Amino acid sequence: MFSGNTSTAAMRDTATTTTAPGMDAQMAAHPVAAAVPRRPRIVIIGAGFGGLAAAHALRRAPVDVTVVDRRNYHLFQPLLYQVATAGLSPAQIASPIRGILRRQRNATVLMGKVTAIDKAAKTVIAGDQCVQYDYLIVATGARHAYFGHDEWEPYAPGLKKIEDATDIRRRILIAFEKAETETDPSERERLLTFVVIGGGPTGVEIAGAIAELAKTALARDFRNIDPRQARIVLVEAGPRILATFPESLSAAAERALVRLGAEVHEGTPVSDVGGDHVMVGAERIETRTVLWAAGVAASPAAKWLGAEKDRAGRVIVNADLTLPGHPEIFVIGDTAAMKDQSGQPVPGIAPAAKQAGAFAAAAILARLKGRDFPGPFRYRHIGNLATIGRRAAVVDFGWVRLRGNPAWWLWGLAHIFFLIGFRNRIAVTLDWFWSYLTFQRGSRLITGGGPED
Repeated sequence: MFSGNTSTAAMRDTATTTTAPGMDAQMAAHPVAAAVPRRPRIVIIGAGFGGLAAAHALRRAPVDVTVVDRRNYHLFQPLLYQVATAGLSPAQIASPIRGILRRQRNATVLMGKVTAIDKAAKTVIAGDQCVQYDYLIVATGARHAYFGHDEWEPYAPGLKKIEDATDIRRRILIAFEKAETETDPSERERLLTFVVIGGGPTGVEIAGAIAELAKTALARDFRNIDPRQARIVLVEAGPRILATFPESLSAAAERALVRLGAEVHEGTPVSDVGGDHVMVGAERIETRTVLWAAGVAASPAAKWLGAEKDRAGRVIVNADLTLPGHPEIFVIGDTAAMKDQSGQPVPGIAPAAKQAGAFAAAAILARLKGRDFPGPFRYRHIGNLATIGRRAAVVDFGWVRLRGNPAWWLWGLAHIFFLIGFRNRIAVTLDWFWSYLTFQRGSRLITGGGPED
């Protein structure tokens, strides 16, 4: 589909005309077009929320869209923690990119890992493919970051992709299995202690889900241990969890976690993570299972683009989300250091990425039509949502704030609505309804390893 070298691709874009002897005079009298105009080429790197929003906004435009992603599926990251805690299976929160775009006739999907971007040649290098563009949208998301302590990663995995979720699920379930046969009380206590680092929405949701898993779903499945005695510790370096929420909702979330049996440690950062412990300030917590939800860093896009970046690795962009000096390149979502109208950082959430993707597409279409540029990107904050186990959540829409059971139902409806595909919406709804009635979780599978791991 794509040439393996730039020169061949360039030849494809320049029509050549061969004339027979004696035809020159006729051609002079009847000039013909030397080349057939080609459609503008728009390359989108990343099929997350922002990339797909951009592709969808271009579906009726007279352009050729190429979506490049290292994986063949779009992942609904807000529900990834449910896979990690055995609430859902991976297939319920992921959809093949080709399936999502199959009816968009101007879109082509290329599976490949981007390694470089040649801005001068307007070429994206993905494996052995060279993909040329007229406009480029970089929407490659983020990965977890350890604030300069990458040595902690083997002991405290983060949660950004399906492989992370299934690995965490395996670690959690194996901890209970090992505790069932462990005769040393101290080691058994370590196995039944789970530490979640980071008190943002992801950390709160993971801690609540583990507590619910231990206190309800696994409560009667073992003979030698009581899973309800498991210790779940949520550690937040800041003064309170859910710092982006109003204080009243943060307090409500903390009370909900405590009701589930979790401990919340605030105001003290983690100073060390090892294979059998976590140091929270001067306190040592003995544990075999540590999960990381404390920070993220952008993808290597800044390196590919040779661009200026902030401390989190996000590309510094103009107010219109373009790369300084390159109006044909847009950087959006978690990859960019986007600012709102007041100059404050735009949060790294799905609605923000979708808005940025739609904006980039609108800006490109305006240029192609010779119209005025739509102006600086204006982020519209819809609200914040976080769930704490079964029947508890907090919702902040600014004009309305909810907590408890009503917030949980609204949280569930919002997430189901944003899922890709009718089948996934039905499957997730049925699974949640079953769990709500029975307190059971249907995806408690240990995969990718064994008890010896």
